[in-house]
Amino acid sequence: MIHIHILLFLATIASTALVGGFLYSLAIMTILLCHELGHYLVGRHYGIPSTLPFFIPLPLPPFGTFGAVIKMKGGFVNRSTLFDVGIAGPLSGFAAALPFIVAGMKMSTVMPLAGIPSASYMQLGDPLLFRVLQPLLVGDIPADHDLVLHPFAYAGWVGLFVTSLNLLPVGQLDGGHVIYAIFGEKSTWVYRAVILGLGVLAALTNIGWLTLVILLLIFGMRHPRPFDDETELDRRRKKLAIAVLAIFILSFIPSPFPEMNLTKIIEKGF
Repeated sequence: MIHIHILLFLATIASTALVGGFLYSLAIMTILLCHELGHYLVGRHYGIPSTLPFFIPLPLPPFGTFGAVIKMKGGFVNRSTLFDVGIAGPLSGFAAALPFIVAGMKMSTVMPLAGIPSASYMQLGDPLLFRVLQPLLVGDIPADHDLVLHPFAYAGWVGLFVTSLNLLPVGQLDGGHVIYAIFGEKSTWVYRAVILGLGVLAALTNIGWLTLVILLLIFGMRHPRPFDDETELDRRRKKLAIAVLAIFILSFIPSPFPEMNLTKIIEKGF
């Protein structure tokens, strides 16, 4: 069985290197591995049978991978266990992404738009963390110029994008685990509000969110109950939930790929 994990890991290294080069592959694989190992190690700490990560190669732009997943067998003992396993991946992935973002932004290049080859140019939306760090690490960017990201910075961008998706408080995503651990059965209202919000984002900013809405509706938004669904989280974990919310806010990108804006698509006649 371990051979499958190794083969998928090596195949994903190859696919990410093909798409973004060695440095991008090194960074994004480190970020994804830290995310999944966070879940794995905390799950094993609580005695939850867990597989090693299954990496999913995709030798196509823009990411070179569909990420990675682990399988956990059996249910969660209580809300605290659910919460700890849920936050372990995003916290680990975010921590791993930070040094790549800082180093990558310092090595990124400000270039005039006219000098950037159109074939290699892909406009990206900025997460809040990039907006905060850019003036400190890069400085002001003149009009008609853009920041061409170093592979480390791009891998960090992808890492934040993955983190924010996982922290969406819906169903059995990591954020869904966290919200259920906090609110229990009442979290259903949060799930519905998030689906509605994603639908609005799809209409106003980026039609790509519609795909995620459909997938969430297909796979369901209900969350299985832990064996002890009555004992609430302690104060320390509730404070930690605020930190997780801050990470989500810093990582979330309302329009990851601005060229997929529905208004622009209509104007182009698609």
